[in-house]
Amino acid sequence: MKNLISIIAICSTLALPALASATTWNIDPDHSNVGFKVKHLMVSNVRGTFDKYTGVVEIDDKDISKSKVNVNIATPSINTGVQKRDEHLRSADFFDVVKYPTMTFVSRKVSQAGNGALKVTGDLTIHGITKEVVLDVEQLSKESKDPWGNLRRGTSASTRISRADFGLTWNKALETGGVVVGDEITITLEIEMIKAQTN
Repeated sequence: MKNLISIIAICSTLALPALASATTWNIDPDHSNVGFKVKHLMVSNVRGTFDKYTGVVEIDDKDISKSKVNVNIATPSINTGVQKRDEHLRSADFFDVVKYPTMTFVSRKVSQAGNGALKVTGDLTIHGITKEVVLDVEQLSKESKDPWGNLRRGTSASTRISRADFGLTWNKALETGGVVVGDEITITLEIEMIKAQTN
């Protein structure tokens, strides 16, 4: 009986690191970028960003499939560098920010993609519509301590979506063929994270 109790105690001790292997990281908006580009008049790309967002990433380096991502983006913070265009994008023709002030991404699956890269599958909600998207994520950096004692990690990610899938269908036809605004949106993310403090 004594031996059985000892074996159970040892197994329990060995299991503890696995339970605590995930770490929580907060996205640092001062050193990150949520960007996008879309074709304009069928001839060039217009680029923009969303400047206000929050996000939490749970990273399990021992079993990356247990990692999680949860991000909230303020749609009124859209910024293409042209005030008149940004006002139009905030209107009911596009994001309708009064009715839909946030868009979100919540991961459902994280998997290896080779050479340290990841595929993060999750639910993207824009304009009240939720669709599955897959983020191509570059290898996470190693932990680095900043001059103030914070631990940081970073990565880059990208995906492509159809804006029509999310009900963003405003457009105008061109006399020469084509439309004013393309349907495909390329999303690019530059993410720097700070490790959450533990009590």
